Amino acid sequence: MPYQNNSELPDGVKNNVPSHGQTIYRKAFNSAWDEYKDSEDRRGNASREEVAHRVAWAAVKEEYHKEGDQWVRDKS
Repeated sequence: MPYQNNSELPDGVKNNVPSHGQTIYRKAFNSAWDEYKDSEDRRGNASREEVAHRVAWAAVKEEYHKEGDQWVRDKS
């Protein structure tokens, strides 16, 4: 279920995260989807999709943070 483009992302991402953050999410999700295809590579009983979404959010949070209801890019 990898995402081909940002318009396919879940509404919670599309409607809240800036475009650049969406691209980060998409690329991280797709990478994790490939990396964690084998259940032995995942912790606990988490599904492949659940792990990929967690990895994707973690990647977004490396460059963005929330201020109120807005995701804003961290200043370098």
